[in-house]
Amino acid sequence: MLSWLGFERRVAMRFLREGRMQTLLIVVGVAAGVAVVAYISALITGLQSNTLEKTLGAQAHVTVSAQDDVVVAPGRPASGATTLAQTQPRAQRPRSIPSWAALVPVLEAMPEVAAVSPMVAGAGLALRGEASKSIALVGVDLDRYDRIVHLRSKVVEGVARLGPGEGIIGRDLAIDLGVRVGDRVSIVTGNVGDSLRVTALVDLGVRELNRRTVIVPLRAAQSLIGLPGGATNLDLALVDVWAAQRLADDLAQRYPYKVESWQQANAQLVSALNAQSVSTGLIRGVVMVVVILGIASVLVVSVVQKRREIGILRAMGATRGQILRVFLLQGAIVGALGSMLGVLLAVLLIWAFTSFVRGSDGLPLFSITLAPALALRIAAVATLCGVLAAVAPARRAAALDPAQAIRM
Repeated sequence: MLSWLGFERRVAMRFLREGRMQTLLIVVGVAAGVAVVAYISALITGLQSNTLEKTLGAQAHVTVSAQDDVVVAPGRPASGATTLAQTQPRAQRPRSIPSWAALVPVLEAMPEVAAVSPMVAGAGLALRGEASKSIALVGVDLDRYDRIVHLRSKVVEGVARLGPGEGIIGRDLAIDLGVRVGDRVSIVTGNVGDSLRVTALVDLGVRELNRRTVIVPLRAAQSLIGLPGGATNLDLALVDVWAAQRLADDLAQRYPYKVESWQQANAQLVSALNAQSVSTGLIRGVVMVVVILGIASVLVVSVVQKRREIGILRAMGATRGQILRVFLLQGAIVGALGSMLGVLLAVLLIWAFTSFVRGSDGLPLFSITLAPALALRIAAVATLCGVLAAVAPARRAAALDPAQAIRM
């Protein structure tokens, strides 16, 4: 390709060198545009990843539970009207999923599902001396549950263990009750009570969860909640978190259960993430349009300045196609040089952000990295924009009449 474009490449490089200041300015302009696009893309990607990690770090991607109870009451129609049934919600109580033990291996066999964990969830009170706190009681199989929320990695004190008579509680709840690892806490649900020895304190990433959560063995929760052999939820972790809604819809059609994805449980978060993605796309588009206009304006000026040289080249035998390729190659060179410089500038900006922007704890707000694939994609788009920007000036240069161009 380089040998085939030998003439065009030499002429393009000479034109660029002769207009050094113009070339420098447009390369810097392209670099600034690429740096903005790359930095904003990396920033939004890092922010969204951090938000999802915190949101999904303490919840399942898909949750399967029993259908809500409803009560059907007859209406009181007017004279001559048809009687209508009115469906009203009933006060909910913990209900076990029918045949949940048979459903677990079916869900685990699905290629989209990474892990399945049965759970018994209910409300209760935690008592320690005169202290009393309302809690969210969670009964799980620790090994299965750890594959859902990575519970062991969230331990801040003690060792995650759920033997008979043992429990794990949130860090803030431990502070409210005044307990430490090894202390005992009384758990009361309705008329049932039990005493647990605290084996670990965990930080679930959400303060409200840390103030309410008590995790106990599955059998203990079944006894405390009054669901012997039951499970109120089946928590699913997926290979691809964005496939949660599709899988939830599929399961809801196949089974008579209530199936909820994390997108449904966090609808406002999903809307915010979509808005961020749209805004990022608009910024990219506007910046690339500015880059195209900048390159095109410089090359248009170059065509005007080089009309005599173009006319001489045409008189010496250069074809219209060769002149066209000269200016297209200029656009590609400017785009490629600006892209490389812009990616380096974006890396520098990311380093500055992670090094100097800190949270109240002295740590970086969140991790930002510019993936090589993303950098290559942005650079390729910028180079293509350089070529597209050169199309109009190149066509104008190729259309010049050699005799008229030489006389100008």
